[in-house]
Amino acid sequence: MGTIARPPCDEAAIRSNRCSQPAAVNGPWVLGATILGSSMAFIDGTVVNVALPALQSALHATLADVQWVVESYALFLAALLLIGGVLGDLYGRRKVFAVGVALFTAASTMCGCSPGIRWLIVARGLEGIGGALLVPGSLALISANFSEDDRGRAIGTWSGFTSITAAVGPVLGGWFTQHGSWRWVFFINVPVGLAVLLLTVWKVPESSAADQRRRFDWAGGLLAVLGLAGIVFALINSKPTIGLAGALFLIGLLYWETRSSSPMLPLSLFRSRSFSGANLLTLFLYFALSGMLFFFPLDLIQVQGYTPTRAGAALLPFILLMFLLSRWSGGLIDRYGARAPLVIGPLIVAAGFVLFARSGIGGSYWTIFLPALVVLGLGMAMSVAPLTTTVMNSVDQNHAGTASGVNNAVSRIAALLAVAAFGALLTDVFQTALDRKLNYLGVSPAERAHVEAQRSKLAGAEADDPLARQAINEAFVSSYRVVLWVAAGLALASSMSAAFLIGAETKPARRVR
Repeated sequence: MGTIARPPCDEAAIRSNRCSQPAAVNGPWVLGATILGSSMAFIDGTVVNVALPALQSALHATLADVQWVVESYALFLAALLLIGGVLGDLYGRRKVFAVGVALFTAASTMCGCSPGIRWLIVARGLEGIGGALLVPGSLALISANFSEDDRGRAIGTWSGFTSITAAVGPVLGGWFTQHGSWRWVFFINVPVGLAVLLLTVWKVPESSAADQRRRFDWAGGLLAVLGLAGIVFALINSKPTIGLAGALFLIGLLYWETRSSSPMLPLSLFRSRSFSGANLLTLFLYFALSGMLFFFPLDLIQVQGYTPTRAGAALLPFILLMFLLSRWSGGLIDRYGARAPLVIGPLIVAAGFVLFARSGIGGSYWTIFLPALVVLGLGMAMSVAPLTTTVMNSVDQNHAGTASGVNNAVSRIAALLAVAAFGALLTDVFQTALDRKLNYLGVSPAERAHVEAQRSKLAGAEADDPLARQAINEAFVSSYRVVLWVAAGLALASSMSAAFLIGAETKPARRVR
């Protein structure tokens, strides 16, 4: 559907909130601030994964501890993203975005100064709260400052540049971890955060929703945190009773949202088939990708013998390919609509997971991992920008922050649950495979007892006996392969979601011949 041409608003009108027409005058500055701000949150995920083996060794952590370093951040980010989006709509997207950047920067400093694993987990949770404020604000600011015709390519540019900045993160993080300390992985965010704050205050116009009668949904936010925390805790610590309590809190969240006068999650948004389909696709696709990316650095460093720097650089082809193709993929929706790229892209992603499942112990990076990374990057590049554009174009602009928050929350919930669920699956398969390998290889009783005492570390377990080390490595590879096959199945499910749900309302803006 085309938009009615109107005269552009001037910068003063946008700043004073007297006009809703997007202004192009500050577009490049808005893109710069939102790209750098979002990059902090995205870099943090990829950088920490590379640093996990060093964290596990330096802080004498179990696999569950390492999972909580990731999950404490993901928990608050996922549960509070909806609140962050609503706060931006109500009180000003620039203001809430800036607060999120400041909190994230301060929490990153706390992470770098952590004296122990518990402190680190708490500081990571604070990072998650900051991320929940800045991430939805990024896309909402773009939507408020670009017209519908330009929004797809603007989001494609945002996607591409956040990918390229995220590409630098793992390499720097690996280099710092190998040649300095894992603590510098978190200190990377400090200068970036200060630059974003300066740029935001200086050049980004303020915007908010036209409807100021909405209220903040504290009860909904609390129910979301308790529900997700209960399920994640149950998966990581094998506590089914707590998982049941978490599920009941989430049911209570849905019940509350249907009756709240100002719901955090407006269920009416899901009346749009395209919005519902895009979020279902997001859940499946990011569940699969997040599970693979969590265990990939552990496989490279602890099993394949890569240095942290090499492990950080290993993902560069994947991220660079997303950068190079994201702007192009943002234009696909103009040519073909949303359905075609969102059906084909996840199918290519599934093929990438299958290629990853071929890997064993050893072998050349160029023949084993690189082809899989290229295929995976192509599939994700084809999916991300059309997916985000579909979400933002499926709602009116008064709910732009909320829609962004919903979709980002779904992707983060997917990552949150993937690390916990795939961790439980991998651990279960690993323990069975390890017993089988230890028996088959005839490991001595003394060395076997040494390995048994470290089962909770999985591939991070130490072993002096080469046979015991072989048993550990082979057990991890076998269990990781199971994760990859499940991930491939989830990618196929995401493609089916697009095929059956997306496209009813999301049409090509114009046909390019």
